[in-house]
Amino acid sequence: MKVLLVDDEQDFRETLAKRLGRRGIESSTAGSAAEALVWLKQNAQVDAVVLDVKMPGMDGIEALKHIAASHPGVAVLMLSGHAHVETAMKGLELGAFDYLMKPVDIEELVFKLQDACEHKALKGGKPT
Repeated sequence: MKVLLVDDEQDFRETLAKRLGRRGIESSTAGSAAEALVWLKQNAQVDAVVLDVKMPGMDGIEALKHIAASHPGVAVLMLSGHAHVETAMKGLELGAFDYLMKPVDIEELVFKLQDACEHKALKGGKPT
């Protein structure tokens, strides 16, 4: 499984990548939505994106719109440290696979990522 972690908090990204790596999940990171979109153009083989909602510049909802349009087979899990039901609903309406709150429980995240990859495989996409 290959995952892109997108969050403006460098320590959070790096820690999460290490914790996922210990569980056999290959992770790349991006510090902004714009950086993530460039990365996705250059790296087609990704199963899921873990996307922070609140980031400077382009936020997670706007990034989700771009990802859904240009990479429809990639599952997007939205992450937020701020509980906003409206934002969660908007993300799900725009095609996010799920929405999780920070601090995220690593086991819950791994479960959701596995679920997203299984869902991708059922829809005809092949997990990498």
